[in-house]
Amino acid sequence: MSFATTDLCDDNIPLLEDGRLAVLPPSFRHFGKRVRFSGRVTTLKVFEDNALVRAMLETQGNGHVLVVDGGGSLRCALVGGQLALLAQDNGWAGIIVDGCVRDSEEVNSCEIGVRALGTHPRRSVKKGAGERNVRVQICGVPVNPGDWIYADADGVLVAQQKLA
Repeated sequence: MSFATTDLCDDNIPLLEDGRLAVLPPSFRHFGKRVRFSGRVTTLKVFEDNALVRAMLETQGNGHVLVVDGGGSLRCALVGGQLALLAQDNGWAGIIVDGCVRDSEEVNSCEIGVRALGTHPRRSVKKGAGERNVRVQICGVPVNPGDWIYADADGVLVAQQKLA
């Protein structure tokens, strides 16, 4: 996997201008061993409940990136060490969480890329509320199932198509 988000932006100005390529705000922190990752998007919309996150990460990821719209909540974590390990073992390329992670040292030991707004020691509830494979908003940027995520040290891109 060889790309730089800076080059992808420079090479795709028309896509940036018409909205087919967007940049997430620089409010996400990096976790996990993979700084650079990309993949097709699978989405979840949840709020302070990570039961669907676990259920999704228990399935084969096939190199996809799970994008979790957690409503930007900073009151609990949606992903922790166990879920990062599940994601790694099941072939997910990465996880983007519009919310928090916990067990950051465990997450950092996994061969996966994770972006989140921060860390929080409190776990979420596990009721199973939420929606799968729906259009979500991550910090105001629309993300659809089937879009593409490109993440590296400089930022996170959301593309409506695979970029060359």
